[in-house]
Amino acid sequence: MDARPFRSVLYIPGSKERALEKARGLAADAIIFDLEDAVAPDEKANARTLLARTLAEADYGRRAKLVRINALSTGWGADDLEVISEARPEAVLLPKVDGPADIEALARLLDARPETAETRIWAMMESPKGVLDAAAIAAAPRMAGFVLGTNDLAKDLGCRVGPGRAALQCALQTCLLAARAEGIVAVDGVYNAFRDEDGLRAECVEGRDLGFDGKTLIHPAQIDIANEVFAPEAGEVDLARRQIAAHQEATARGEGVAVVDGKIVENLHVETAQRLLARAAAIAELQGAG
Repeated sequence: MDARPFRSVLYIPGSKERALEKARGLAADAIIFDLEDAVAPDEKANARTLLARTLAEADYGRRAKLVRINALSTGWGADDLEVISEARPEAVLLPKVDGPADIEALARLLDARPETAETRIWAMMESPKGVLDAAAIAAAPRMAGFVLGTNDLAKDLGCRVGPGRAALQCALQTCLLAARAEGIVAVDGVYNAFRDEDGLRAECVEGRDLGFDGKTLIHPAQIDIANEVFAPEAGEVDLARRQIAAHQEATARGEGVAVVDGKIVENLHVETAQRLLARAAAIAELQGAG
């Protein structure tokens, strides 16, 4: 994993020209250009054409850009890929992933086109089969990240999801473990009540504390809270700098550990501190570029 931020990952319908234009000025770290759930069946063809043209012509800055195509098992997925490939997409988000074979099938299609030689794959983790095979999916070709599809997962499980999402904790942590084992990004599922700022903040804090890189969002009004919660806090940045400095001084004295604020600092703490500072710097760079 690199330090590229994915605090806020906003879904944008690929069929809405005005939304695609507005997204260029939003403060989201990443955009999922959606050709699947957000597009009605009779708009699929127009949406993929509009999105391909937009991605080829519009400047979305340095934020990450993912295109969610329809599942390859549908009548739309292959056509989505055929059209969108002309825009040389940075990444394709594949829905309904049940196992590594789904990723391998997409990878073969990407391999066959020179335009998608560098395109990475992200997987929607939204089914019981997918969660149970998360480790193999994370290790599949071209994989770069997981997006948790918590609404679909809750539907398939038949569970009731309340505050704290106790019914989903096993699935969330299983996917996160698999992603971290392979060094790929993991982004938490959406919070449906987009006007409920307190609820969104609480779920962002929960996802951050679990270890997710950020939150998928369904409305631009959710961006600021996700960006705030998933960013390193000023106190964390200060502590990280002091930990690194103290450990360097201890190493210069021939000592293996240092003490900061009454707590031991070892190599593992230094590595964590370095990742945090790199992420803070990447966020600042992205914001400056925007």
